[in-house]
Amino acid sequence: MGLQLFERNKRNVKLTPAGKFLKEKWEIELNELEYIHQFAKQLHLGERGTITIAHPDSISASLMPDMLAKITQVLPRLQIKLVQVLFENQLDFLKNYKIDLAITRDINSEPGIRAKKLYSDHLALVVPVEHPFNVFGDLSTESLKKQKFILPTRDEGSSYSEIIQALFKFYDFVPDVFLHSEFGSAIIALVRKGLGIAILPDSYMHHQSPGLRFIPLPFKTDLWINWRADDHNPVLANILKIVFKY
Repeated sequence: MGLQLFERNKRNVKLTPAGKFLKEKWEIELNELEYIHQFAKQLHLGERGTITIAHPDSISASLMPDMLAKITQVLPRLQIKLVQVLFENQLDFLKNYKIDLAITRDINSEPGIRAKKLYSDHLALVVPVEHPFNVFGDLSTESLKKQKFILPTRDEGSSYSEIIQALFKFYDFVPDVFLHSEFGSAIIALVRKGLGIAILPDSYMHHQSPGLRFIPLPFKTDLWINWRADDHNPVLANILKIVFKY
């Protein structure tokens, strides 16, 4: 190196000022290299990184907190980004790497996308607490015809929309729909104001919903987790293992 790093005499050896300087710098560099190596190893093993998950608003206070608690317990260094995506954008966002996982209420048959059933819950009729409907037995074709409904947006090709329509077919009537909304939280607020009644997944019962009554309905709605079939991201593989283990 063209430098004298040590001063030697018969009794001891000590660093020269240049040697001390290089020792301090090399220790910093070596520590940084060790950190980089460990970071890269964690990325390789899928223990570190960032993953973006799209999910419906209905499970924000039920399934999502439990699922995220399990993921972060196993992968504490993982960064997770949660987003909500409109039905018509879900597959496009997944294909174009804008999200890594999509939890949906719709069955997917798109090539290149894998899907697996995650959970099932049921629909519920949501009414204000002062409403005359108290239990499922109170419902009839005639009583339902008199109601104003606030419903999720009816998306073409949505299996979830078809389940809601199946209820109206069951009672053989066409609902008087006052308003459509993509956002369950907005629908709940409108029902609380007495502007109509709604049909929503019963998982909304886990939200803070004072002033409302949820009447369970015998119509099941499934939740599916979707991901890119050709995605070999080790983080994704780890999350799927955790989610389906519990």
